[in-house]
Amino acid sequence: MEKCIITVATTGAWPKKSNTPHVPTKPKEIAEEVYACWKAGAAIAHIHVRGEDESPSMKYETFKETVELIREKKDCDIILNLTTSGSVDPNLTLEDRSKHLVNLKPEMCSYDAGSMNWMNTTVFLNPPAFLEGLGKLTIENDIKPELEIFDTGMLYNSLYYHSKGLIKAPMHFQLCLGAPAGMTATIENFMHLKNQLPAGSTFSAFGIGAQHLTIMYMTVITGGHIRVGMEDNIQISKGVLAKSNVEFVEKAKRVAGEFGREIATPAEARKILNLRNK
Repeated sequence: MEKCIITVATTGAWPKKSNTPHVPTKPKEIAEEVYACWKAGAAIAHIHVRGEDESPSMKYETFKETVELIREKKDCDIILNLTTSGSVDPNLTLEDRSKHLVNLKPEMCSYDAGSMNWMNTTVFLNPPAFLEGLGKLTIENDIKPELEIFDTGMLYNSLYYHSKGLIKAPMHFQLCLGAPAGMTATIENFMHLKNQLPAGSTFSAFGIGAQHLTIMYMTVITGGHIRVGMEDNIQISKGVLAKSNVEFVEKAKRVAGEFGREIATPAEARKILNLRNK
């Protein structure tokens, strides 16, 4: 099997300091955590930012500060994957959700390929006009979309937009299992999604909650890549809070090693994912 890419999702939109004091929420904290995870073996950093009250934010200036702090780190060649999540505000426009992409030019961005009832409390809106516009924008700016799949319908949405020329091949999928109102984190659901992926595509996966290790094992042994971090889980083991995202990266490395998978460097990940030249 090819080398295994580790993505670290350090922050996400939900855990606050009240949930765990170790989650990074300020630009400097996020940058320091990303740098430490890169040194530990992460090849990709999936970036969310927060407001002053730790609420999820799409504020351009905060993304800019965070990205610049990461890019200032000596020798750090980690791949940046910036979120386009607008779940924080259903009134956000395509421009609101993509200004940081156009101006900061990350190599990757998230592409949530459909709408869903997020955490059973609100609607995560990704309507057709937004998905069409984001697809065009990624092509125009040579940004690789990470196709986030929370249920089977999102997979088929991705294939539809690919057929319309709005998503370029080879496609890269992120199988997101265990989110409330999404597909549960089971072996059966993982295999169902994996078996629908088009030939020539790459994929990563993660499980939220108690089954995160099950999904990690299945991903590694079936040739996929790994996403870990406090966006998805704050406990490194049952009842034990992770003190750093580095702990998740180290755990992913151990699991991959147990199954004979070497860890990809950022340079190797760029080749595997067919990213633009840095």
